[in-house]
Order: sequence, then structure tokens, then C-alpha cells
Amino acid sequence: MAEVLDLKKSMMFYPDRISREMLSDKPEMRIALMCLEAGQELKPHTAPLRLMMFCVEGRGIFTVGEEEFEADGKTAILCDPMVPHGFKASLGERLVVMAVVTPVD
Repeated sequence: MAEVLDLKKSMMFYPDRISREMLSDKPEMRIALMCLEAGQELKPHTAPLRLMMFCVEGRGIFTVGEEEFEADGKTAILCDPMVPHGFKASLGERLVVMAVVTPVD
């Protein structure tokens, strides 16, 4: 069975907070879409899951552990469980990130 996720329809931006839309929530994989206005930030946090942060569009600074990466559209950043991770939209640019998480074996 196929499931089509239309990211453009799910993209919403708010001036005072990050938009978070759960696109798929299944035991084997969760997919969320986060939309940030320029300068907004999802502060580093940990989770007991494997994670892929996929930069759909825009530009931002992604944090994984002690490392920071500047990434733009079509870039994927992988993160192991319990490693702090987060991201911030660059000044002057919106950022759209699709997060895909899977349970740890």
C-alpha cells in the first residue's frame, strides 16, 4: 500500500512559533514536518530513536552532538539515539525540515 505525503500542502509558517505537523505516525517510523521562520530555532534535545533530519528547503544550522553543520535544501543529516540534535533557520531565510525517526532495535 502506498502513502503519498504532499509536503507543500503541509507547510505552514507562524511568526511566533515553529510549525510542527505529524505526517505519519506508525510504530516502525514517524515522519514530522517542521517549518521555521528566519531565526527560529528548535533547541538541541535528545530522543531514544534513530533520526534523519532532511532539509526540504531553505538554509539553517543543524546541531548533532558537539558538531554544527550548515545545510540547505536536499541535505540529510543522520543522528544516533540519545545524541543531542536541533536546528535553527538562518537569518533572512525560512527553513523546512522533515524529520524521520525509527525505533532502536
